[in-house]
Amino acid sequence: QVQLVESGGGLVQAGGSLRLSCVASGSVFSITAMGWYRQAPGKQRELVATITSGGTRDYADFVNGRVFIDRDNAKNTMYLQMNALRPEDTAVYYCNARTNARDIYYRPIDIWGQGTQVTVSS
Repeated sequence: QVQLVESGGGLVQAGGSLRLSCVASGSVFSITAMGWYRQAPGKQRELVATITSGGTRDYADFVNGRVFIDRDNAKNTMYLQMNALRPEDTAVYYCNARTNARDIYYRPIDIWGQGTQVTVSS
């Protein structure tokens, strides 16, 4: 099994920064990619950024250069550095890991963390 634990969320003023962390444990060799998603109240969960095992990064359009995703393989940790935060960034941020396992419909199995709350005040 893969387990994910997020940390680093909190309350920050508009224009401030936060660094989120996600520590993976268990069968980490089964992970093919990791990413950050967020979900605001009344909204659908949306992609923020992803990073593959090969180091390829992808960002949502709304990021607009304000975030950077990184990983430290030695620590089995993924980071999301967020700068110039806006009130619209307020959401629960979730760590995601895609594994090489498949379900009965041959879909990749994703593992999710419990989420960490980010609140940006105006």
